[in-house]
Amino acid sequence: MDTWLLTRMQELRDLQGLIGLATWDMETYLPSKAGPARSHQLSTLQGLHHERLVDPRLGEALARAASQADLSEDARAMVTVLTRERDREVRVPAPLVKALAGAISDAIPAWREARQARRFSIFQPALQRLLSLRREQADAYGHDGERYDALLEGHEPGMRVARLTPVLSALREHLVPMVGKLTAVRRPVAPFLMGRHYDKDAQWAFTLRLLKDIGFDLEAGRQDLSIHPFTGGTHPLDVRLTTHVDTATPFPAIFSTIHEAGHGLYEQGFAPELHRTPLSAAPSMGLHESQSRLWENMVGRGLPFWRHYFPVLRAAFPEALSGTDVESFHAAVNAVGPSLIRIESDEVTYNLHIALRYELELLLVRDELPVDELPAAWNARMEKYLGITPPDDTQGVLQDIHWAWGELGYFPTYSLGNLYAASLYRAAKRDLPDLEAGLSRGELLPLRDWLRTHVHQHGFRLSAEERVKQVTGQGLTDTDFLAYLKEKYGALYSLSL
Repeated sequence: MDTWLLTRMQELRDLQGLIGLATWDMETYLPSKAGPARSHQLSTLQGLHHERLVDPRLGEALARAASQADLSEDARAMVTVLTRERDREVRVPAPLVKALAGAISDAIPAWREARQARRFSIFQPALQRLLSLRREQADAYGHDGERYDALLEGHEPGMRVARLTPVLSALREHLVPMVGKLTAVRRPVAPFLMGRHYDKDAQWAFTLRLLKDIGFDLEAGRQDLSIHPFTGGTHPLDVRLTTHVDTATPFPAIFSTIHEAGHGLYEQGFAPELHRTPLSAAPSMGLHESQSRLWENMVGRGLPFWRHYFPVLRAAFPEALSGTDVESFHAAVNAVGPSLIRIESDEVTYNLHIALRYELELLLVRDELPVDELPAAWNARMEKYLGITPPDDTQGVLQDIHWAWGELGYFPTYSLGNLYAASLYRAAKRDLPDLEAGLSRGELLPLRDWLRTHVHQHGFRLSAEERVKQVTGQGLTDTDFLAYLKEKYGALYSLSL
């Protein structure tokens, strides 16, 4: 590979890093009056990145490199990944790239204001503009009649609506009766979740301990607070996590930290030789989500994990957790029931939240659902799938930041992540027979190291499904996930699922 091409690859990664840092700052420390300035800055950075990516010289250099017989395996993969990215973006006019960056920067504060006022109408014009621009972008990318495919490709390469809809529909069909059986078992709310106080600073200290124990390098990353937890950053040596603290319950802070740590470990785990190259990335958001969902649910909601960490948590909150033992705490952590908020939902109902969002996104992108009817459509599906109706828009259609980020096509990757996570965790238990016994002793690094060896370090050398198949022996399937749910919740609820 020639020096010019490698340098251009590195420049592109550096610009992406700066865009990531500016976006992270918007959600953490940006002064309230600085929104318009950041909008211009992001628009400029996105424009520079787009110009360098679509530069005809880059296309020529990639074509020359692809024809070289002596390219290393990694170099060939770099060329393939960047060529795919460039082929998509070269079809998008530069003014549209800048318009999208500006629309996203404007949408985020509008979303915040709408949440505060609990009124979707405040966010509606910004979402309408973003939706119009995303449709225009999808048409520029090109598709076979399904605009959503073009947007999905940006998050889950190779996935199409024709394959995705049957997967999510089948999952929903399995989960609805399972949820019905589980929620029919009436259980009282755990006392430690009723009117007790969990000090903010003590929660923060506990989350930092979890990050350290899980193997997240706090000298190559940091954690901060945000309304909606997310992972960002600039480089594998600068990974930014955020969490959310609620003094009425420790669950949001604990599970958002574990969830985002899963993303953070992936970002920190790319092999050093891949840094500042197109391979220093996950091959899909579904595989990225598999890491956060594996750590959050299979580990963080598991009894072995809490046999070690519950005594630590109880020592931090002796009054709030008085009279609670590890078994009752574990049962409360895994209580199944309808939830208004996706990120606070249990792992059995979670995918119903994703099905709702996917179906609405598909209608919006197809222009089959007017934006002003979105809240009503949201509420109708919440009632249909979960039997509850949001009391206001903040707890309903405004709860996620993803649409303010313009991330249409992203939500399905959460469900794909759940499916991949179950298959990977089954493979990890196969390879590490002492895994769960080790978790009960607080030994989290063996799993981190296993994931780093089999998934993280390889970056985008293979597609997501190829990577999972190489590790587990099979591609995308719901078999492992459903078996995991049936075994775990059948035992917790003494039911045959």
